[in-house]
Amino acid sequence: MPESTLIMQAIGLGLVLSLVFSEILGLAAGGMVVPGYVALMIHQPLRILGTIVVALITFLTVRFMSNHMFLYGRRRTVMIILVGFCFGWASRELFVISPMNLTIEFQTIGYIIPGLIANWMERQGVIQTITMMIVAGVLVRMLLMIFTGGEVIL
Repeated sequence: MPESTLIMQAIGLGLVLSLVFSEILGLAAGGMVVPGYVALMIHQPLRILGTIVVALITFLTVRFMSNHMFLYGRRRTVMIILVGFCFGWASRELFVISPMNLTIEFQTIGYIIPGLIANWMERQGVIQTITMMIVAGVLVRMLLMIFTGGEVIL
């Protein structure tokens, strides 16, 4: 199966599961596209952990910034995504360690994903967002495995 088809299926399933969780449980999975990307990266737990850490740092940074400037509505959302983008870029530049021909990548999934997660951490809480993100990501991955007949994914 082509990689672009797999990505499209993962994002589509993530959108559907995000909608279902939002309607049934009233909780978001860290943004509509986040579960699909988490599902695609489940085999790289350090990248998922790096994404969560960057999202937490973004959340705390914007919360600190909001004590010193007016951040609300769209301005807050854009600031969270922008700060998440900057920290995500920094993680790709600074958190790649290569000791003895072994590469350890403690970096984010994409550039926008940490900001989307941090935005939902601000709205519904840190624990709820991380929990829903992981549950939705695992379910999307499971559905992808069922749809591909158990084929190794990425």
